[in-house]
Amino acid sequence: MSEVSHKSHKAGYFKVFGLLTALTIIELVIPDMNISKFSKFTSLTGLAIGKAALVGWFYMHLNEESKWLRFIALIPISAFIYALVVVLESMYR
Repeated sequence: MSEVSHKSHKAGYFKVFGLLTALTIIELVIPDMNISKFSKFTSLTGLAIGKAALVGWFYMHLNEESKWLRFIALIPISAFIYALVVVLESMYR
């Protein structure tokens, strides 16, 4: 029987967990900041997208998948960007 080497991801998981925790704390502070609603919206949306990308990349192991599967995972993000552009365009008519 051949030995299969196992690479531990534990250290990376803890780093990503720490980063997600820090981003969540920032998300909790933003609503109380004295900035415009648009700035709050874009900041919170950007943080949510970033956190989702981190979860997908590390915890769902997209970093170990083929380029084609990564591309397929990006399709919903492109749909979100399209919807965002349509909504913003209709708001500023």
